[in-house]
Amino acid sequence: MPAARAPRALDAVVIGAGPNGLAAAVALAGAGLQVRVIEARATVGGGARTAELTGPGYRHDVCSAIHPTAVLSPFFRTLPLAEHGVDWIYPEAALAHPLPDGRAGVLYRDIDRMAETLGEEDAASWRGLFSPLLALDGALLRELLGPLRIPPRHPLLLARFGLSAIRSADGLARDAFRGDAARALLGGCAAHAFLPLEALFSASFGLVLALAAHAAGWPLVRTGSQALVDALAAILRTRGGEIETGRAVTSLDELPEARAYLFDTTPAAMARIAGDRLPAGYRRRLERFRHGPGVFKVDYALDGPIPWAAPAAARAATVHVGGTLDEVAASERALTGDAPAERPFCLVAQQSLFDETRAPAGKHTAWVYCHVPPGCEVDMTARIEAQMERFAPGFRDLVRARAVHGPAAFERYNENYVGGDIAGGANDWIQIFARPVASLNPYATPNPALYLCSSSTPPGGGVHGMCGYHAAAAALARVFQRPAPALAAPAPRPQLPPPG
Repeated sequence: MPAARAPRALDAVVIGAGPNGLAAAVALAGAGLQVRVIEARATVGGGARTAELTGPGYRHDVCSAIHPTAVLSPFFRTLPLAEHGVDWIYPEAALAHPLPDGRAGVLYRDIDRMAETLGEEDAASWRGLFSPLLALDGALLRELLGPLRIPPRHPLLLARFGLSAIRSADGLARDAFRGDAARALLGGCAAHAFLPLEALFSASFGLVLALAAHAAGWPLVRTGSQALVDALAAILRTRGGEIETGRAVTSLDELPEARAYLFDTTPAAMARIAGDRLPAGYRRRLERFRHGPGVFKVDYALDGPIPWAAPAAARAATVHVGGTLDEVAASERALTGDAPAERPFCLVAQQSLFDETRAPAGKHTAWVYCHVPPGCEVDMTARIEAQMERFAPGFRDLVRARAVHGPAAFERYNENYVGGDIAGGANDWIQIFARPVASLNPYATPNPALYLCSSSTPPGGGVHGMCGYHAAAAALARVFQRPAPALAAPAPRPQLPPPG
């Protein structure tokens, strides 16, 4: 009988199997290294899991649901995701934003369709703002999906973006547009930053998300976001990587010996787990990393589609429910206080309109959350439903079941969501550039064996895997003297569906 083969020694261990942890592991394995991922929960996924939260047959994305940065990700685009079950669905429109008078602003991937809901004057202004930033086959978005590079590859394009990005979203929207629809569209995109819209740099988030819509759309994954992380896990296994689930890590001493350790965790968790393997001063810097506001989320099982007063809202899987720019700004301004907004800005995903696998025949789902101050304990269900009823009269009558998760529940679900912060940290102007600390290599630490690969590093939140890729690239260069796997060239725009 042949002797049992001894297990290969590990080159790297990744702590956490969210999209960034899995991306880091796939990149390392793609460079020929032996990698093991260790995940505390029973399944991989982090912020991209899917579960039957409200009843059998109702498939809800627990956290991330719509993925503009995933389809643009220069790393994900190198991977055979489709071969492992990822089927992207592109709604006719990327985003709809209902207004109190029954109209809706609609963000189409085709920038020439913007006049349909913005009017000719604001559509021309929208084109003037965004068309130059879409030049060079999406080079700007590629530049923004990585750490700050000095000098940048495209300095003039980045400078043009910076002139608008540095501004407040409120100021840019009011100066650039005259109508409520265009102002609300840009303000709603900017509100994804969890910042007051009067804050400097808040415009940058609105610009990037709108650019992503024009470059590739805001798609969803058929069957749920879990399919994307399951594909990453499958690709890792085909490259010889290992995944161990159901194991929480409290100390590096518990882990197998390896040459590099990558942390898909918060900076504070990395400091705690690494202990004295990091200098005390650096640990203190990690512990000072600031987290942002939280979220309050309700998943719904519905007896029918959401009955929007504005029919155009049914053209998009993502709907921003918050009214005018003034109303959205008031809601986000409340994040700096102790009490959440009475009329919260709500982010809505209606995946079942476009993906029949999400609900039983004839039924639907809705994915709705609003922003709240960190650790907020206020039950926002009634306020969310009042906003939904305001823009979709009869919504409450369709509700069969609810699953409610406030900030504390999200932190219990995922330790990285401190105080309900799903964005990986506060997005103020300091932490946009110094994430998690001020460094030209923000993924590396003073210990050459330890790296941070979570969304607390550039480019921040979103399911794109680029935090993991760049951390893996840093480890490959510093520890293994190997090049990182090549990134994809700028993405061709997916074919647009016909109007209607």
